[in-house]
Amino acid sequence: MDRTAVRITLFTSLLLCAASGQAGKEQDVDIYSFHINSTVTSRYAITVITSRVANRLNESKEIHFEVKIPKNAFISKFRMTIEEKTYDGVVKKKEEAQQQYSDAVSRGESAGMISSVGRTLEEFKTSVTVAALSKVTFELTYEELLQRRHGKYDLLINAQPMQPVADFKIDVYIHESPGISFLEVKGGLNTKDLTNAVTTTRSVKEAWVNFYPTRDQQTSCDVCGKQGMNGDLIITYDVERPKPSGELRASDGYFVHYFAPTDVERIPKNVVFVIDRSGSMSGKKIQQTREALLKILGDVAEDDYFGLITFDSKIEVWRPELVQATDSNLKSAKNFVKKITDRGATDINAAVLKGVEMINRHQREGSASILILLTDGAPNTGVSHPPSIQANVKEAIGGKFPLYCLGFGFDVNYDFLEKMALENSGRAFRIYEDSDADLQLQGFYKTVAVPLLIDVNLNYPGAANLTQSVFRYYYNGSEIVVAGQITDNSLESFQTEVIAISKNDKVTYQESVIMKELDGALSENENVIQRLWAYLTVKQLLEKEMTLGGQEKDAVKEEALKLSLQYQFVTPLTSMVVTKPQGEKTQIADKPKEGEKIEASSRLAYSRPSSRRNQPSGGSWIIPSLANHPGPQLLLESASEVQSVQNSYVPESPQTSSVQRSGDSSGRLRSRIRPMSPGRVHGLMGQGDVQNSYVPESPQSSSVQRSGDSSGRLRSRIRPMSKSFGPLPHPTIPSAARRHRKPRLRTLPSVVGARFLISDNSQPKPLCYDLPPNPKLRLLKDPPSDFSMNGKLTLTGFKRIIIHYGTKHQLNLSSVYIRYTYDLNTEIFAWGQTSTKHGADSVSLILSDNELDVTMGTVRVVFFRHKKDGEWFLWPAVQQQPNNANAEGIFGKKNLQYEELPGSMIKINNVEVKATWSSANDYRRSPAPALGCWLVPYQIILGGNISNFTVSRL
Repeated sequence: MDRTAVRITLFTSLLLCAASGQAGKEQDVDIYSFHINSTVTSRYAITVITSRVANRLNESKEIHFEVKIPKNAFISKFRMTIEEKTYDGVVKKKEEAQQQYSDAVSRGESAGMISSVGRTLEEFKTSVTVAALSKVTFELTYEELLQRRHGKYDLLINAQPMQPVADFKIDVYIHESPGISFLEVKGGLNTKDLTNAVTTTRSVKEAWVNFYPTRDQQTSCDVCGKQGMNGDLIITYDVERPKPSGELRASDGYFVHYFAPTDVERIPKNVVFVIDRSGSMSGKKIQQTREALLKILGDVAEDDYFGLITFDSKIEVWRPELVQATDSNLKSAKNFVKKITDRGATDINAAVLKGVEMINRHQREGSASILILLTDGAPNTGVSHPPSIQANVKEAIGGKFPLYCLGFGFDVNYDFLEKMALENSGRAFRIYEDSDADLQLQGFYKTVAVPLLIDVNLNYPGAANLTQSVFRYYYNGSEIVVAGQITDNSLESFQTEVIAISKNDKVTYQESVIMKELDGALSENENVIQRLWAYLTVKQLLEKEMTLGGQEKDAVKEEALKLSLQYQFVTPLTSMVVTKPQGEKTQIADKPKEGEKIEASSRLAYSRPSSRRNQPSGGSWIIPSLANHPGPQLLLESASEVQSVQNSYVPESPQTSSVQRSGDSSGRLRSRIRPMSPGRVHGLMGQGDVQNSYVPESPQSSSVQRSGDSSGRLRSRIRPMSKSFGPLPHPTIPSAARRHRKPRLRTLPSVVGARFLISDNSQPKPLCYDLPPNPKLRLLKDPPSDFSMNGKLTLTGFKRIIIHYGTKHQLNLSSVYIRYTYDLNTEIFAWGQTSTKHGADSVSLILSDNELDVTMGTVRVVFFRHKKDGEWFLWPAVQQQPNNANAEGIFGKKNLQYEELPGSMIKINNVEVKATWSSANDYRRSPAPALGCWLVPYQIILGGNISNFTVSRL
C-alpha cells in the first residue's frame, strides 16, 4: 500500500494518521468525530480526548494516533475500541512492563519506539491497523493541577486536525467555589471567523467554554487553511480570594488548602545574577541574555539591592558589594551588561560561591535574598565534579536563601542544575534556544520579582500525610497548595494555621471550618480532592527522591511508586500496558528525560521523519506500523525529570508547528454516530455569545454507543444523567460611578412567559428575561444569506420551529418529528434516533437522541428537546451567528453590555432598570441546569416590544 499521512493534533494534541492511499484520495480515513472535554474543579483539570475514525476503503488501513499532553500532567487512562472490542491500559511497575515487552520481543512480536519532549508538551504516538469499512475509537485521559503564575491559571488546548472534521468539539467546564474573578479566551483559534465558534458563559462559581467550529470555519482563521486548523485556545482565569487565610476544600477524608494572600506589602530583594559568558554562549545566546538583563534591570524596584557576576574560567564582578537600585547604579549596570562578551571555559563552582559570598555579606533585616544562575554548559574548569559543586554550594548557602538555575539550550547538564537548585529551596528551568529566549528569561524573573512572605509554615491539626507544608518564600502572583488526609474522625471543626514573616513582622492566618460544612463542599466531585492529593504527593516525592541517597532515596521512590500504581498514573516509575489476546503484536513507548536527545534504539523497527521543524529534542513518540494486525500492545512510560517537565518558561502565546496532511473535500453523504463526550457542554443563544453546560457525575464517565457500519443505519446511544445543582448564591452588586449624562430610568410591567438567559463574555452574571407566548415569533433572520428561523412560543418553550434557507431548503421541527425538505425531496426523522445528513449548499443535520445539530451556510444552531411537567418542547441554541452584523430576531442581538449599579439597578444602553436576582433553567443544553441571573424586562434586552418580532407566517 502507498502511505499518506492524515493527522489530527491537539494539546492535548491528538493526531490520527492514515498510512495508506494515494495523495489524490482524500479522507479515505474519515475522522468523523473529534472531542476534547476538560473539567476543572478547584484547579484540578481532568481532560478526556476522544477521537473516532472510520476506514472508508475496501482494504485495511493503518491508523496512527498521536496525543500531546502538558508536561505537568499524568496520563491516567488509555483505551482503544476496535470492532466492539475494547483494550484498556493497565499501569504497571516499569520493570514488570519491560519484562512483558521483552517476552514479546522473544516471540518476534516487537515494534520500535522513539520519543521526545518539546517545550510545553509531551507527544505520544501509536498506530493500529483497521479492517476495511471498520472503525476505531481512541480515548485518552490525563490529569494536572493548574499552576498559578503571574496571577492567573492557564489551560491550553492546541488543535491541529489538518482536515475539517464534521463533529469537532472542545468543551471546557470550570467550577471554583470561591468564585471566578475573571476569565478570558485567547489563542490563534479565537481569530477571524472562528471567534464566533468560541462561546463563553459564566455564573458566579462556574464557567463554560465551548469551541464548535463548522467545516467552513475550520478553514477560516489566522492559523487555518484548506487542510483545517492548526492553533490553540488558551483559557485564562483566576479566582476570588475573599479570605486572606485561603481557600479550604475537602471531600471523603481528604483536603486541599490554597493560600495566596494579596493584602501583603512586598519585601525588598537582595538579588545576584550569575551569568555564564563562556565560549559556548557566543552569538544569539549572549545577545538575548544581554537584552533580557537590560529589561530585567529596568524592572528592579528602587528599594532592591542587586549584584552582577559574569564568569568563564575567570570571575568578574560589576561591583564587589550589592548596591541599591538607584537610577545611577542601574545606568552603570546596564552599561556593564552591554559589554558582556563570550570567551573561555566554564567555572560554575567559583562563580556560584562568589554570588553566595556577596549575599552573605549583605544581610538586611526585612529583606529576601535570591541567587540566580544562568548557564548553557557543563562545568569544565576549576572544581568540575558535579557532586562536589553541589556539596560546596549547599554548604555555603546553608538553607538561608533559594538558588534558581536557568539552563540555556540542550548542551547544559540539566540533571546537575536541577539537583543543585532543589537542594537549595529553588527550581531549575530550561531556557529554550529560540527567538523568544529573552522573553523566557523575563518571564522567569517576573515569577520571583515580588516576594511577599518568608518562611511560610502551614499547620493542620488532625491531619496527616501532608504534601509540602513549609516554603521558603511566597511570591506575588503565585499560590501555595497543600493537601492531606483528615485522620481525626472526632473533629467537629477543621483548623488551618499559617505562620510566616512579612516585611515588618511575624504574621499568622487562622481559620476554623465546621466539618459538616467542609465535608459536603465537593460532594458532587467526590474523588477529585483525593486524586489531587495523590497527584501532588507523587510530584513532590519524585522531586525529593532526586536530592536523597541510600535507603532514604529507596523509601521515597517506593512510596511514589505505590501511589502511582494505586491511582493508575503514568509516572517516571510506571508504564501503561495495553494487553491484547495472545499472539497479537506488541508495542512499547518510553518517555525520555527533559531535553534528552533521541538516538536510534536497538528496539527501533521503523520510524518516519517528523514534519515538524525546530524541535530541540529531536522528534516525537513514534511507534511503527504493525502489518496484518488489528491492534498493538502499547507500553507508555513517563519521563523521570518531573520538575524540569513542570518548569520551562514560554511566551504568553506558545508557538505551534505546522503539520501538513491530506483531507477530504468529496462532500459525499455519510452516516455518523454523534457521541457525547464526558462533561459535554451544549449550545448557547446567539445573544451575547452565551453558553452553559453540565458535568456528569464522574469526569471519566462517557456515553455508550452502539457501533455500526457506514451503510447509514441509525444507531442508539445512552447519554449520562445530570447532577443536581445546589442553591443559587445572591451576588453583591458593587458600587459604580455614574456617567455625566443622567441615564433614563425605565419601569416596565412584569410579564408571564418563557424565561430566556443571556450574557456577554465579559459579564460575570447572566441576564434573563420573560417573553410572553407568541405563535409567530422571528427568532433569527439574515437577509444576505437568505436564512430565516421562526418559531411558535408557549409558556414553556417552543412547540414548533421552521428554518428557511434559500429557495430549496426548509427544516420543520416539532416536539414529535423533524421534516427536512430539499427541492422536491423530503425526509422525516423521529426524535430519539441517531442519524446524519450532509446536503448540498453547506447544509448539515446531525441528530442524536433529543439533540439536533444544524448547519446552514454560516449559521449553526443546536436544537434541544426537553420535557417539563409531562410536556415536550424545543429550545434553540445559536452556536454560530450569521456573518452579517445586523442579523434580526430575538437571537440576533450581539455584544450586549450592561453595568451593575447600587440598589439592584442594571444599566443597559444608558437605560437604568430595576433588576431582580432570580434563577432560570438553561434549556440551551441537555440537561438544563439552574443558573442565577438578573431578571430584567425583555423590552430592555430586545430593544422593543414583542410585536416588533412578530411575523405573518412561520
